[in-house]
Amino acid sequence: MRNIALILSIFLLSCQNDKSLDFFTQVNNLEKIEGNSEYKNSPFLSAGKRLYVVGHQNGTFPDLGWHIEGEMGGVWMPPVKLLDGYHADIKKNNEHVCLTQADQFINYPIGSEHIFRAKNLGLKVAQFHFVPGNENGLIVAYQLENILASENKFTFTFNTAIDIRPAWLADSLNIEDFDDEGEWKNRNNTFLAKDSGNNWYAAISGKDFKPSNSENSCKIKRRGNGFDHALSRSINLKGNERKTIYLIISGSYKSEKEVINTSRYLSSTPETLLREKIDAYQKVSETNNLKTQDKDFDQMFRWLKYNTEWLMQEVPDVGTGLTAGSPDYPWWFGTDNGYAVQGLLASGMHQQALQTIDLVVKLSEKINGKNGRIMHEASTNGVVFNPGNLNTTPKFVSMLWKAYAWTGDDVLLKYYDLVHSAVDWIESQDTNGNGYPDGAGMMEIHGLDSEMIDVVSYQYEMYLAAANFAKVKSDKVLVDEYLEKAKKLQSKINSEWWVEEFNSYADFRATKSEAIKLTEAAIIRADSIEKPWSVIELETTLDTIKSMEISGPSPFVVHHNWIVNTPMEVGAADQEKATAALATAEKYRSRFGIFVTGIDRDEKQEKAAKWQSFSYVGAVMTLPTGVQAIAEAKYGNPDKALAYLKMLQNSFSYALPGSMYEVSPDFGMMTQAWNIYAVAVPVVEEFFGIRPKAWKNEIIIKPNLPTDWKDVSLQNIRIGNNKLDISAKRVGNILEIRVSQLHNWTIAFEFPEAKSIIYDGNKINGGKVELYDRLHNLKVEF
Repeated sequence: MRNIALILSIFLLSCQNDKSLDFFTQVNNLEKIEGNSEYKNSPFLSAGKRLYVVGHQNGTFPDLGWHIEGEMGGVWMPPVKLLDGYHADIKKNNEHVCLTQADQFINYPIGSEHIFRAKNLGLKVAQFHFVPGNENGLIVAYQLENILASENKFTFTFNTAIDIRPAWLADSLNIEDFDDEGEWKNRNNTFLAKDSGNNWYAAISGKDFKPSNSENSCKIKRRGNGFDHALSRSINLKGNERKTIYLIISGSYKSEKEVINTSRYLSSTPETLLREKIDAYQKVSETNNLKTQDKDFDQMFRWLKYNTEWLMQEVPDVGTGLTAGSPDYPWWFGTDNGYAVQGLLASGMHQQALQTIDLVVKLSEKINGKNGRIMHEASTNGVVFNPGNLNTTPKFVSMLWKAYAWTGDDVLLKYYDLVHSAVDWIESQDTNGNGYPDGAGMMEIHGLDSEMIDVVSYQYEMYLAAANFAKVKSDKVLVDEYLEKAKKLQSKINSEWWVEEFNSYADFRATKSEAIKLTEAAIIRADSIEKPWSVIELETTLDTIKSMEISGPSPFVVHHNWIVNTPMEVGAADQEKATAALATAEKYRSRFGIFVTGIDRDEKQEKAAKWQSFSYVGAVMTLPTGVQAIAEAKYGNPDKALAYLKMLQNSFSYALPGSMYEVSPDFGMMTQAWNIYAVAVPVVEEFFGIRPKAWKNEIIIKPNLPTDWKDVSLQNIRIGNNKLDISAKRVGNILEIRVSQLHNWTIAFEFPEAKSIIYDGNKINGGKVELYDRLHNLKVEF
């Protein structure tokens, strides 16, 4: 089949106008964001479904990452690495330039570009790399521009650092990394490399390129069992001429034949493959397309959709799903996807959401059987590292319900038994019978594994999701049971987890002795990172705990972790307590967002941290900030919610253009999956108030727009097989809304504070109206 496609593509190329297919003309017409020169020595990501590239914005490929120390960068075709990196060099007479210090880095939705100005050689070089959507290969395109009026002749060399090795946790499968070997395949004009002990291959090729005899004077020291190899060719440019050349890197972990066929295919169709990827990303852009009067905010919303597409990873024989982040978490997490998939759904990326759900469930059942527990983390070779934290399972179940509500896809009903088992499993983790599971949640603080507020909040949310599934299945007994459990748990959250003196929900519930140990450890932590205000508060807290006369677990506020805000995220908090708790949370933020651990707050942390070692201590993270935005919006504060999203916006493109780091503004993963939850969910579900019921062909819309959003729209919203456009314009105390849909579904509008609604010429008092046609115009008076 691939050979037929290859022949067809060659035929099409010969029949089409060269100008219409010109590679760099297509690139230059794309949306782009230029990099910050201060961050040239920091990572970039170019990715497709089957392969991705991580290097530095200056054009180098240094040893990078810590999961496999120094090996997380380069060219990866999970579950196998192909190269540590690559670079070009140019020789002209006695002049020599290594293309490893780019003058400019530019990021595009579909790839990345380095610009090199070699004035001493009379050249400007653009290096653009992109990974075709579903191919085991990478295309590196060079546009060589002669800036001289006269002829310019030189030798162009493409250097590769070959290092074929397995992914993280391969040792648990008894897979070893052997020395690499290689040979020139003259018939195929390709250099073929192979791991000597495994059927893992990498191929490098380019038209008119041959093995180079000259030594690579640009190489850098690196780890691994690989070797360097170079291909060269002579190039002669006329005065002011531009020429595009392509280098192809392909891989296989099956056979030599497969890698050679992939190399041939990519060599014959670079312009067409580029066009296909552009078209695919255009669809991502157009779906759930946000337009406000803040173009920079719209850009962030749009590019976060691109970011999630970069992180989609397909591994044959394992599955396809959204990975957590690059460069150190390029594999799958049940925990992260409990959040991130909700962002996919709110962004219209339903296929990606369903693929991810299917994969996470398969990996979970592989390690946990049918007990309902959702795994936390698994490598791309299918090895599960952590069978699941307590917070993972309930959040995943609530996400499953969101997936059904957005897609209406009955395939999700096959997880109904999983939902029951998940409820049973989480309840079985309550060791003392007080209704709260015992064990670690989201917070990765040593010893913080008693009863956690995030686990309990997500358990409440899980009961509501389970009740909804039971209702769809007409299982009234279970509907009533789950709703009753949710009601009781909500009451207990507001009575047994609230700490009045702190105006906050507790970080955890524990015994007195456990609380003393955790507080003492927190004092050491605060002192070690020089937070004197925190030490004072914690010492007072410790004295209070020691003087308390209590038996059994009690609620404690010690760390001011972001998870204390999860009762508001899921809507479990009483309004009065929510108002107080949201105000308390404002004490633990910087201009970039919410601190993961409030006692780490640093009043001076208004700039990039630029930590020298990998640590989350003192971190401001995107997920807690997004949770806070959702919480504020859910409790009637859209302006404050937007303020938190603006804090996230301060991190967007800060270090990597077009992306948002996991830890704000420039630390941790350069691209992070749950960022789409942090932004898309508050915008789509809270501000626009979209409450889908795709399985019933119904949509509830309850707008809660920020004051500054005077004229906004969300277009091409995917809900099941329907598509919806909604626009809103505020004029004084009147909100004008226009909504259109592809099918005649029921749309129920809710405006709790409205005096009257005029719709399609009809006026009613109050704030509720149901409509059924494809187009409606409303004027809502407040």
